[in-house]
Amino acid sequence: MAEDPSVTDAESQAFTAKAAELMTRHAIAEAETRAERGEEPDAIGRMDYTVSGAGGHGKARVRALADIAAAYGCQSAVRGNSSENTDRVIILVGTVSALDALRMLMPSISMQMESSAKFMSSAHVTDIRELRNYTRSALETERKRYYRSFVRAYGQAVAERIKEFRRRLQEMAGPNGTGGFSAGKDGTSIRGAELVLRDDVHRVQEEFQKQFPQLRKHRPERTHSPAGARAGYQRGRQAQLGLETSVTGGGTSSLPTKE
Repeated sequence: MAEDPSVTDAESQAFTAKAAELMTRHAIAEAETRAERGEEPDAIGRMDYTVSGAGGHGKARVRALADIAAAYGCQSAVRGNSSENTDRVIILVGTVSALDALRMLMPSISMQMESSAKFMSSAHVTDIRELRNYTRSALETERKRYYRSFVRAYGQAVAERIKEFRRRLQEMAGPNGTGGFSAGKDGTSIRGAELVLRDDVHRVQEEFQKQFPQLRKHRPERTHSPAGARAGYQRGRQAQLGLETSVTGGGTSSLPTKE
């Protein structure tokens, strides 16, 4: 349905998000079932995802997508993350099921993020242009600062929502929705979804260290726009993720006004 050319962009994003949600639900249920049967856990895989450097915003996009991937328990490295307007590749290591969900979700999230960033940064520049006589160069600099801060905060907000959603699924898994221990057929104790996924995180970390034993840290972007960060965070909380249960009642719902 998401790939049907007759649907609108909004409908496609909604279908894509719903598919990613169902995949996440299935992955957590499947993880617990494997543990109950004494089967091997989900395999660890790798996915290379190309990130656009258009507009000089490549680093901000990488940061946003890395946060979202981390919410699925994945580790990431970046190749070609320079300040140029060139594409770079974010390399994700995670369970096969997590990578499948990200492969489905990341293009949709990127589309929503870019659309919101373009609209909001243009509106921001229009607003400040009316306050004083900025030069064209100053307005362009402010637009870029706003855009990058918006994108980074958008990714942060989406990642928080995914983490909270996955926590809810873990709590609902297992007997009586406890997500804890339960007794196997032979009377032995088996692990609930929470412990299974915790093991997945450790296995992913071990595999990531094997593949990338010596990573060089890149310098973070120093440009920051408080207005862009606040707007990006708010829009990220509203992004179409297919999560049926609202998470705005718990966790952090807004950035402090000083950030």
